[in-house]
Amino acid sequence: MRDVTVGLQGAVTNAVVSFRHHTVSIVALVSDQIRKGQQVIGFGFNSIGRFAQSGIIRERLKPRVLGVDPADLLFPDGSAFDPEALLRVAMRDEKPGGHGDRAGAVAALELAIWDLNAKLADEPAYVTIGRHFGYQQPTGTAAVYAAGGYYHGDSGMAGLREELAAYVDMGFDAFKIKVGGAPLQHDLERINTALEIAGDSSRLAVDANGRFGASEAATFGQAIAGLGLRWFEEPGDPLDFELLRGVASAYPGALATGENLFSCVDARNLVRYGGMRPGADIFQMDPGLSYGIGEYARMLDVLETYGHDRSQCFPHGGHLINLHVAVGLGLGGCEAYPGVFGPVGGYSRQCEIRDGQVKAPDAPGFGLETKQDLRPMLQQLGEGS
Repeated sequence: MRDVTVGLQGAVTNAVVSFRHHTVSIVALVSDQIRKGQQVIGFGFNSIGRFAQSGIIRERLKPRVLGVDPADLLFPDGSAFDPEALLRVAMRDEKPGGHGDRAGAVAALELAIWDLNAKLADEPAYVTIGRHFGYQQPTGTAAVYAAGGYYHGDSGMAGLREELAAYVDMGFDAFKIKVGGAPLQHDLERINTALEIAGDSSRLAVDANGRFGASEAATFGQAIAGLGLRWFEEPGDPLDFELLRGVASAYPGALATGENLFSCVDARNLVRYGGMRPGADIFQMDPGLSYGIGEYARMLDVLETYGHDRSQCFPHGGHLINLHVAVGLGLGGCEAYPGVFGPVGGYSRQCEIRDGQVKAPDAPGFGLETKQDLRPMLQQLGEGS
């Protein structure tokens, strides 16, 4: 087990944070198996929007995982590694609750196991995921939208218009922009500028990144209520379910939240107390920030138990791993980060985007090696250099 800390490219800013100093942990799980003359290595990372977790990985998780009999990490028939077994071992002696950085650290390992299993089976990860969870006929494609519209200093409306027009040229037909980092009237002007490119308001979402208090969220919701936007994302603190319920009771359009919830229990509390409306609101939980795909699947079970549908799920992250998750689990779609958050963010050239649909790469595993900017780092990590 190896890991490396990687900085994100691009000094963009939302309403709350600058990503200039954000980092990600990339994990390599090096197996003793050989395929096509090469040692099989599984790669995973802890998604985007938090920070690298090398301390937790090296000091707590690595000794636990490498300290057990390898057979304890396999399915009973020995056919592949068992992600749930890895999770149990990695979480040994960890107390319940406190789902923060630990959730991302464990996720990086768990996702690397999925990549490893798919490579051992010589198939794309979405096929491995779909088969494991009972989705036998994934199409290989998912709906996708371009997440951008960050605050870029002095670029202004012309810069925003140019950015979204470039997304259209890439094949996107839906977008998301940031709000809450400027006065209300300025944000409304940014929304109107974005609508000029989107054409249809149902193709544009806005994201406040938890910036508002209750009164500010209500005011902003009232200001955009008549626009018919695709969704209004994270109006307030992600754990303030009372605030969210209040916005949901007054705002007629769809709300979106969940990217900063890190466990199945968090998701259950959201649907119990957050006022989320079946068939309307959007869930954005991210496996890379919440213990991995196994825990994410349990979140889906909770949503469906409470009358929601997985078509309402669009995982946060904008990277290849969550593209495979969206395809393999039959979700509503996924987001993409064109041109930002490299080398882990964004898709590879093998991912054709057309008419708002994206095709996952057919390379074995998550296809992280198909990203030209990421491949050299993975190669060095796999070689131990």
